Amino acid sequence: MKRSFVLSAIVLVSIAVFIFLTWFIYFKAHSTFNSPFINKLPLLNCILNGLSAICLCFGVAAIKQRKEKTHKQFMVSAFIFSALFLVSYLVYHHFHGDTKFQGVGIIRPIYFFTLISHIFLTLAGLPLILSTFYLALTSQFSVHKKFAKWTFPVWLYISVTGVLIYVFQKLIA
Repeated sequence: MKRSFVLSAIVLVSIAVFIFLTWFIYFKAHSTFNSPFINKLPLLNCILNGLSAICLCFGVAAIKQRKEKTHKQFMVSAFIFSALFLVSYLVYHHFHGDTKFQGVGIIRPIYFFTLISHIFLTLAGLPLILSTFYLALTSQFSVHKKFAKWTFPVWLYISVTGVLIYVFQKLIA
């Protein structure tokens, strides 16, 4: 398959995912079912984001030391943690709906700046992550490396700000 076709398909799928998530989080009625398990999912999401960030950093350190196998293991682990985060995030929002931020004062604009930048970089991050993985899986390492220079900081920012968003929510709870 031609690389341009696959990369275009990745962008289209990413747009479809974003449209779905927007509907799912902000417009779909949430379930009325409630359980202690559902209320623990934000903590799980924070942990998964943190683990993803740690794996990303160790993965980059490994490739700089030319440890390709270790790099691959950490990057696949980061991808798995991010995918598990998405599943947990969807389950939480299905049952809980949107979470309104109640903070006031200086924390409020800091929170919303973090949240909005997190959301917008997620828009760019998904196609970057999928494209970077595709390039690695198809052994197109010279292009993979060029994509990864952009993917790493975006993905790391998404993961770290995901943790921060949880912390902000807990600070005001």
